[in-house]
Amino acid sequence: MARPAEGSHGRRLRGGPGQVVAREAARLLGGPGRARVVLLLGGALALNSADTGTLGAAANQLEADLGISHAQLGLLATASSGVGAIASVPLGVLADRTNRVRLLVITTALWAAAMAVGGLAPSYEWLLLSRLLLGAALAAAGPVVVSLTGDYIPPAERAGVLGWILAGELIGAGAGLLAGGEIAAAYSWRYAFFLLAAASAVLSVALWRLLPEPARGGAGWGAFEPGPDSEQQPTGRAQAVVAARGVAPASDRVLTADPAGWSLGRAAAYLLAIPTNRLLIVASAMGYFFFAGMRTFIVVFAVRHFGIPQTALGALVPVIGVVALAGTVLAGRLTDRALSRGHTSVRIVVPAVGFVAAALLFVPGVWFTSVALALPLIALGAGALAVANPPLDAARLDIVPGRLWGRAESLRTVLRLAAEAVAPAIFGWLADELGGSAGRSSGVGLRNAFLIMLVPLAANGLIMIAARRSYPIDVATAAESDRASKG
Repeated sequence: MARPAEGSHGRRLRGGPGQVVAREAARLLGGPGRARVVLLLGGALALNSADTGTLGAAANQLEADLGISHAQLGLLATASSGVGAIASVPLGVLADRTNRVRLLVITTALWAAAMAVGGLAPSYEWLLLSRLLLGAALAAAGPVVVSLTGDYIPPAERAGVLGWILAGELIGAGAGLLAGGEIAAAYSWRYAFFLLAAASAVLSVALWRLLPEPARGGAGWGAFEPGPDSEQQPTGRAQAVVAARGVAPASDRVLTADPAGWSLGRAAAYLLAIPTNRLLIVASAMGYFFFAGMRTFIVVFAVRHFGIPQTALGALVPVIGVVALAGTVLAGRLTDRALSRGHTSVRIVVPAVGFVAAALLFVPGVWFTSVALALPLIALGAGALAVANPPLDAARLDIVPGRLWGRAESLRTVLRLAAEAVAPAIFGWLADELGGSAGRSSGVGLRNAFLIMLVPLAANGLIMIAARRSYPIDVATAAESDRASKG
């Protein structure tokens, strides 16, 4: 029998299925080095969202085992997010001044310890205290991941790469709902917590061994192979398009010195003086407000509203997850390409459309009691909501000088985690108030709470449209600030 050809195609197909998938993934992401960055940073975000996903998936078991209400369950998520909002401020400063990888390793290890302590909780009060420790560890992920991404990935490719990194949030939430729900239903919610603790410990070791600290200010952009959409230019697409259109920077906000040593108050005042940044912070917080409430109660709602067993959700969650994942990955790459064709505000318009479309799709999705009718609408709504995140994160990096990325993200994280903190408690309280005793068992209270909370989600579209006018000026200002401060 003739041997296979030894050409490039033959070499590419060598190895088992796992090796073939790994090679293709590395090629798609721009090489093994960049794939490692995406997987590790995405893994950090995945564990954070897996926690809330698991909390929602184990909601029935937690409420029955500890004898708590919807509002008390929501308070468990509120506690961790609330502490995280406070802790994110000093951690954002550290992200701009210290070794970011080491900071992420330490907080990931603390996160593992907090999950293990929570799994041992003999009472609601014990579990609530463990969530406070969890929130302090949670706060570092946002500022550190965004700052590292900015220094690992050239501007021309950030939205596309951020799409892959942010996919970690969706994968983690889906894994928490699936694995956490199955383990909680078959064994105990405690085993689900222990599994997350073990995964976080493994990630902490992987970060320490595999992720090097990049040079700041873009000096590390050449550390890995260029990605598939790479442009051989020192500036990103947004800066290039804005410069080609002759947009002038706001001279009163151009930095002429390195802001790394600024006080927190001075940095916050400067960041809040950026008009687009203010609008993006509000829009991001409102989007995560709805997402936090939905992922906390989605399992309880689905079981009671659609009248299906929790084990049957294992066949439904992947459908929603795949659509949302596709929206996250495609949004970054497509907006990058549209921006390269001169569409200056595409990173603002796409999130605006995504927020409005998500709200319109979720309304009938949570109203219908037939799974066959509701599932496609909920899946498309999740996909539309996921579309907003990669362009938003790339836009935030476009409009903020590089040496302020960590503190800019910590400022956003404060409001985002504050929104995530109050969302589960408000959702739970509204569900209890609107449902009554009969509505609690049928899911009517949760349905009505979801419908009410879709109003601020739709309002995000208007907020984003308002940012179209200021975005080009803020991009030009950030680019000029980076040039002037380096000079």
